Amino acid sequence: MLAIPGRFIALVFFVLLLIIPSFTRDPYVLRILIFANMYAIFAVSWDLLSGYTGQINFGHALFFGVAAYTSALLNTHLGWQPWATIPIGALAASIAGLVVCLPALRLRGPYLSLVTLAFPLILLGIVFAFTDFTGGEWGISGIAPISSDRTVIYFISVLIMLVSVFVMWKLTDARSSLVRTGIIFHAIREDEIAARASGINTVRYKMLAFAVGGFFAGIAGAFLAHFMRIAGPSNLDLFLSFQVIIWTVFGGIASIYGPVAGVYILHPLMEFLRVVPEYRILIFAGIVVLILLFMPEGVAVWIRDKLERECPRCKLSNMAFRRTCRACETSLY
Repeated sequence: MLAIPGRFIALVFFVLLLIIPSFTRDPYVLRILIFANMYAIFAVSWDLLSGYTGQINFGHALFFGVAAYTSALLNTHLGWQPWATIPIGALAASIAGLVVCLPALRLRGPYLSLVTLAFPLILLGIVFAFTDFTGGEWGISGIAPISSDRTVIYFISVLIMLVSVFVMWKLTDARSSLVRTGIIFHAIREDEIAARASGINTVRYKMLAFAVGGFFAGIAGAFLAHFMRIAGPSNLDLFLSFQVIIWTVFGGIASIYGPVAGVYILHPLMEFLRVVPEYRILIFAGIVVLILLFMPEGVAVWIRDKLERECPRCKLSNMAFRRTCRACETSLY
């Protein structure tokens, strides 16, 4: 659970996101941030499924692409507006999550990872097989925009990101007295056999993780389809599936705020490195390797550990500069 100063940092970060348009309304900057907002949801949804529940998914772009194509088809063929197509696209992605979950009930480890890797390729085959319906390699273009004002789109994306991340945080919070799913996800990840032996219906909770992870990944995919006004094979690209893993591991896996930090650091970085295209991938890879070497738990977790100190007696997190616990006055040194 986020503690002081984790909550304070999160609050400052979200306030900064809200006031950015007061300083700049450059369409390119807003575009980068809109993508970052949606990719943050996408990364956290992978973290919920793979980081917390241990169901390593190498094909998370499937949910992104299913929602993008569903929204695009509903809009272009039936004339439905974004406020209807985005949630329906997310529901379609959630159903896709349940479909992917079927082999996950029998497979674990690398076998599960390879099976999940195959699903986006299967959908790509379907896309190229029915070109009259899906647009083939050109995709579906001419999708209705969310708004004609990019600043409005930005604020909507921030709001959706805040709500989505908060819901997934509460769902995975192992210390929450209201929701038990967090601690059950942890139990399944650590030892599924022991969790089943203790009476936990692991099938139900694994299906829940796939459905919820697919739903929120779908929100990101459907929203960006309407923002870019196109849905195509790039929405199912394997690089997107691996990119979400890089973001999450870079920021800190199984932490919720880690994937958010990873996205907001690495996505703008890749955009700004376009000024040196010949060295772009090299610099990016070097930074990721250095962070993983010196901060193996992720950059956000490393910062948290530097700012917080846990009381050995009551387990309450305190600001690092405190010498005694603010609750029980126990010495922290």
